Amino acid sequence: MILNVLVVLVGAACVAVTLNDVFQAVVVPRATGRRYRVSFYFWRLAWTIWPNLAWRLYASDGDGREDFFANFAPFMLIAILALWIFLLIAGFGIMLWGLRGTIAPAHASFGTVLYFAASSMLTIGFGDVVARGALPRLVSVLSALAGLSFLSIMTAFLFALFGSFQRRETFIVTTAARAGTPPSGVSLLTIAGYSRTRDDLPALMLDAQGWAAAVMESHLAYPMLAYFRSSHDDQSWVGTLGTLLDAATLLMTTIEGVSDGQARIFYNVGRHATRDLSHYFRVEITGEEVGIERSEFDQACERLAHAGYDLRELDDAWSRFAELRRGYAAHLNVLARFFQIPPLAWIGDRSSIATAHPHQG
Repeated sequence: MILNVLVVLVGAACVAVTLNDVFQAVVVPRATGRRYRVSFYFWRLAWTIWPNLAWRLYASDGDGREDFFANFAPFMLIAILALWIFLLIAGFGIMLWGLRGTIAPAHASFGTVLYFAASSMLTIGFGDVVARGALPRLVSVLSALAGLSFLSIMTAFLFALFGSFQRRETFIVTTAARAGTPPSGVSLLTIAGYSRTRDDLPALMLDAQGWAAAVMESHLAYPMLAYFRSSHDDQSWVGTLGTLLDAATLLMTTIEGVSDGQARIFYNVGRHATRDLSHYFRVEITGEEVGIERSEFDQACERLAHAGYDLRELDDAWSRFAELRRGYAAHLNVLARFFQIPPLAWIGDRSSIATAHPHQG
């Protein structure tokens, strides 16, 4: 009797941990803790394996490697759903195994009891295995209730997930049209200068505020969104965030004659996003740094001058630019390295991600 009670408690604990994981990962619309979160550790473990595998399989094939990275998030999403279903079936099966004395047919094996839990949870109910006592009937009903709830929650979750992804990507594509390929903050400003659309920059920064805030909130609430790759080459949510931050910082420190009020507000939102996301994903920040050399800044200023912008005195502009860029550059670069985003101008690993993978050949 004592052993059966312990078995039931173990099964109940398995169900409770799984349902808590589903609740924290899917229902709660904000960043949550990681304790007792099976899916979080499962996802992080997979991500430690996937990049190494990608570099081994596609050492000299950048397109193949990117396609391999693009498959990670959809594959893991299906794997997480399968893991949750497996744990729920296993938990209810263990509970029913502790109550097997009141289940027909008599002397049912563990496999039979597990099959009974699965058929109850999936609401199949063939009737070849039947609960005769009150407790196994209750467990069977709870299993069916968990299955129906899980299905409805997952349906809503998938719609919300892909809706957030599409909204994120729509803005990325429209920004890329303004910022060139690959995008950069300097290119965004120079294209606006040459195309005489610099008056549209405040409106872009206003739209960017909403986008950055939405990315921060959605990617903290549903971290798996951060692993979804963009559909187009040389585009990513990390790169777009960095492109807009660099453009905003240049408007605030280097360019004269263009309203920078909305850029200042976006800078605060974007810096907040880089810091919160790097903290959540536990990427190591070694220190605050500018992330570029003075010579690169001078080259950018030359491009901006050719595009028709009036510039502030360069030494003073560099001092202010370096101070503001220290607020986000290190966080942005480690996020790019963590998610294996191909380096862009001023964004990502300065030496190239490939150097971190000596086994690539």
